[in-house]
Amino acid sequence: MQLTVKQIESITKGAVSVTEEAEGILFHRFTEEQEKLFQEERPWHYYNTKSPAGVKLQFTTDSEKLFVKLKTEMGDSRHFFSLEVFVDGKEIGCIQNYDEKILMDDYMHERFSDGEYQKEFFLGNGDKTVCVYLPWSLNFYLKEFSLEEGATFSPIKTARKLLVFGDSITQGYDALKSHHRYAARLSETLSAEEINKAIGGENFFPKLAEISDDIKPDYVTVAYGTNDWCIRERCAFEKNCKDFYEILSAKYPDAKIFAISPIWRINHDEDQKMGPFTLIEETIRKVVEPLPNVTFIRGFELVPGDVKYFADGRVHPNDEGFDYYFKNLYEEIKKYL
Repeated sequence: MQLTVKQIESITKGAVSVTEEAEGILFHRFTEEQEKLFQEERPWHYYNTKSPAGVKLQFTTDSEKLFVKLKTEMGDSRHFFSLEVFVDGKEIGCIQNYDEKILMDDYMHERFSDGEYQKEFFLGNGDKTVCVYLPWSLNFYLKEFSLEEGATFSPIKTARKLLVFGDSITQGYDALKSHHRYAARLSETLSAEEINKAIGGENFFPKLAEISDDIKPDYVTVAYGTNDWCIRERCAFEKNCKDFYEILSAKYPDAKIFAISPIWRINHDEDQKMGPFTLIEETIRKVVEPLPNVTFIRGFELVPGDVKYFADGRVHPNDEGFDYYFKNLYEEIKKYL
């Protein structure tokens, strides 16, 4: 039983729309207006809007088998991908274009193959809950998603929503598996659907926050700043930061909004054109202090300052680093829930 586009849309979490393209089904985490904004004002980031970071397919079924066929296209700067299948909370298999046993230490810079992949998964007997995490790193098309003929099939409702803004780290760089990202684990712990608006290389972009959509989040996290430090003048950064948080605070008055300052990076003790790295944290803290529904969370110590927790040895956490990020972030967030 091959699921239709409408059926797949009914089980999709984390996408604002699902469309059928010539190459297959495409999952959009940005609205048309948001995609157009990137295309016109930040075209170097537009390609990254097509990755399904934070998107997953979740449903109940009595089917013993699941068949998945997909197509990937080269990502912005990362070429590895993983799609993971969970049954009743346990990972039972995946589709990936790398071999974990022979993976190089600098996997984030390796060129892996893209193209079409397919696999049949044995889900087990009886009724079960299935969750399929889509890749965060590449453009992705779903070509076929099939269950056994006559199998039962029901979408799962999620009561809460978690809206996340950020840069490459929040998108997922450089988790080997999609469910290892800190935002994925945070959404699971909060029992909330993750809507991921993060883009690798991004910084505070008030126009993105201004665009309205149908999302009414219960929680919002924002984790920009590390790229601003590298490219922005101080005055421009302060204005963009202030405008972004003020827009979100007014737009989502009933949401709990968490402002996360940047995590450790290897060159944090340098001075950029803006000034010292500590200025980013100080500015974010000062900007959100008068906003009643925004809580500041210091990010610098969420991931230990040791290169062994960073895939590139500099900025982007590896799976172990993301484990620290999630656990320490949740310990802070839960104080305000």
